[in-house]
Amino acid sequence: MIPFIPGDFNPAYLLCIAGILAALSPSKTGRGIIGLIGIGLGLLQLRSLGVGQMDSAIYYGVMEIAGYEFIPLRMDKLSVIFATIFHIAALINVIYGWSHATRLESSMGLIYAGSAIGGALAGDLLTLFSFWELAAISSVFIVWAGGTHAAFKAGMRYLVVQVLSGLTLLAGIVLHLSRGGSSEFGKFTLMGEAGVDPVAALILFAFGLKAAFPLLHTWLQDSYPKATPVGAVLLSAFTTKLAIYTLVRGFEGTGILIPIGCVMTAFPVFFALIENDLRKVLSYSLNNQLGFMVCAIGIGGPLAINGAAGHAFVHIIYKALLFMGMGAVVVRVGTAKATELGGLHKSMPWTTVFTIIGAMSISAFPLFSGFVAKSMITLAAAEAHMLFAYLVLLFASAGVLEHSGIKIPYFAFFAHDRFAPSVTGRERPKEAPRPMLIAMGIAAFLCLAVGFYPPILYGLLPYETDYHAYTFEHVATQMQLLMFAILAFMLLVKYKLYPDEVRSTNLDVDWLWRVPGRRLVEWGVPTVARLWHLIWNNLRALNVLVVRGLTMVHGPGGRLSRSLSVGLSAGSTGIVLAIVLILTFLN
Repeated sequence: MIPFIPGDFNPAYLLCIAGILAALSPSKTGRGIIGLIGIGLGLLQLRSLGVGQMDSAIYYGVMEIAGYEFIPLRMDKLSVIFATIFHIAALINVIYGWSHATRLESSMGLIYAGSAIGGALAGDLLTLFSFWELAAISSVFIVWAGGTHAAFKAGMRYLVVQVLSGLTLLAGIVLHLSRGGSSEFGKFTLMGEAGVDPVAALILFAFGLKAAFPLLHTWLQDSYPKATPVGAVLLSAFTTKLAIYTLVRGFEGTGILIPIGCVMTAFPVFFALIENDLRKVLSYSLNNQLGFMVCAIGIGGPLAINGAAGHAFVHIIYKALLFMGMGAVVVRVGTAKATELGGLHKSMPWTTVFTIIGAMSISAFPLFSGFVAKSMITLAAAEAHMLFAYLVLLFASAGVLEHSGIKIPYFAFFAHDRFAPSVTGRERPKEAPRPMLIAMGIAAFLCLAVGFYPPILYGLLPYETDYHAYTFEHVATQMQLLMFAILAFMLLVKYKLYPDEVRSTNLDVDWLWRVPGRRLVEWGVPTVARLWHLIWNNLRALNVLVVRGLTMVHGPGGRLSRSLSVGLSAGSTGIVLAIVLILTFLN
């Protein structure tokens, strides 16, 4: 236990405090040191707390406010593995951005990481919501730090989606508590005896927005590539993995997640193959990898949940490594467009090697981190006799090799040497800055360490496991898949059947909102305006008629304003009295 930190202090607060202090530091070195201290203290605090099992968590700081129980810190093996990898990702990001992160990125990056850690450790729904919103607010500044008009517009769209997710989550929480549900964050039942539970569906929708479910996913590909090289690495680590954690905690074994996950793994393959921006290719690849985790959550059970958590752990590292490689290219070349890259292995050899390690990890080559985690998910699908899901996951694995394992390193570092002095008349780009190389080296080392010695990962998994990745069957199946995928790529390139890299903008399903949706708005706004003016003019005319009629009756000289004679008044009064007397006599 750290002597000057309370025993039940949430490690997330240490990173948030470090983020605030970093905003006050005038130098990049000072901000980096503050970040390292905050992350180091957070890790020490996390490791000093007791850790319970999945069915017997340890709670810290429990309090009751307004009749609701708050559990700011829940320690079990599921929350700890996510909190641990979030700390590691924050550490790598601080080193990577040591000399290139802006004050805004340094500050908001630490708060963003802290909010993800806080969400993973939250034991109740209201605490989860607080960190959920903090993650949304802090991360949008990282998108805006891109500094371009396109980054600003993408950030606004990103903010709309994240706020919508938060509002939907809050509505689900309020409805859940109003019907007597517990404030503790536990498992929800989507399908009850009466059918679909609308409250659980609302919360699932909120989680799905942040996890980039199909048709809700384009905020990811829209915003991540428009951030700075440092910002894209930050964004790749936290938002969607926090959503994966909440899905594991709240919807394990929910069957609808299996087809959703299958779609998530498959459709990005096609978009990534035709995409020119390599950072956007990585964003599609991120979506694809999330699909493996979502599918595993839907399958449920110890093996599948271990696969989801383990895959999230290694994915954060190798995806950060790939984004760091492309970020280094952007720093030195100024673009990540495949049509403008190639031949960089001659001047950026270390970046090339580290990117290839990331590519082999995401492709699940044996002896790399992706293999020891992803194989648990495919095995879980096979053991559950889900043939369709198993085949889709195999197809998606081959697709990952095509667009991230081969396309990224091939077009960035090898194909079409566009920087040869004899061709361009300019010097080759320099190797990546030293802090970036150090960060990439750490991530590459972790990819190899986990791949060579899986117990490093398996000891952190939520459930005890005796799983062995390196069986003949697993290795042979994966190598056959990878070799056939490599052969297919080589044949497609040789016979010019591989999709050409074209300077274009791929809108994906955003096309529905940006093209027909925009035209609908452009048509609808003036139409609604004309309809409103028509209604308003008719209301004004009706108002004039009503006022004129009232004036005729009640105005000066109107029928009800005329002077009546005394005799007429007395006669009418007598008639009224006579009627009253008759009615009284009859009663």
